[in-house]
Amino acid sequence: MAFRNLHLALALAATSATLAFVAMPTPAFAQTAKAPKTAGGSMKGLLGTASDSALDRLSRPGAFYADQAVRILLPGPLQKATRLMSLTDKAGLTTNLTRSINDAAGLAAQEAKPVFRSAIDSMTLTDGVGIVTGGDTGGTQYLRRTSGEVLRQKMRPLVSDALGRTGALKQLDTLGSGGGNGGMLGALAGVNISRDGLIDSVTDQAMPGIFTYIGREEATFRQNPLKAGQRLLDSIRQR
Repeated sequence: MAFRNLHLALALAATSATLAFVAMPTPAFAQTAKAPKTAGGSMKGLLGTASDSALDRLSRPGAFYADQAVRILLPGPLQKATRLMSLTDKAGLTTNLTRSINDAAGLAAQEAKPVFRSAIDSMTLTDGVGIVTGGDTGGTQYLRRTSGEVLRQKMRPLVSDALGRTGALKQLDTLGSGGGNGGMLGALAGVNISRDGLIDSVTDQAMPGIFTYIGREEATFRQNPLKAGQRLLDSIRQR
């Protein structure tokens, strides 16, 4: 118990120092000799916590589907087949493909923490100084601008695995060009989406949603550092 309390106390001290710096006005830290190192470390900590929190939120069951701002939509041809798909759902041929792909995005988000942490850790101290004054979502925009494509490439296999786990790929096959009723329905609907096509579509839509949530978390930390610090400590206690 004593060790746990010491751990929490150290975390509180570190968090307070970090958040206090982030809230500090520009002129104050600009005049400090150690500003670059402090700013870089502070922004890495803030962005790391913001990304963890965002991914935690998106990995909750139904989170992607529930928020229309980040909901994953079916690829174009499948959207046109929505009415027909409702009939195939009732017939037991598919099981609500839209929900399945959103559930897959949530599972992928759950696995993506180390991917985003690695990108954040690669930020330089100079980057951190610029991001501090970059507005409420300056860090998120920097991460998206400099690492977005790399993050997408690393997210894609996570999405692929998740689509398999939720059954979305099998549902796609049911509507595809294979034999049987599923193939016939796919032909009637003009559906010609491959597994790779669905994986790319879900990945491309999930990435902006993730950055949207990271930006929200970063803005919260900047605007209300005390509340953000308390949330961080609460998460530490639950580990």
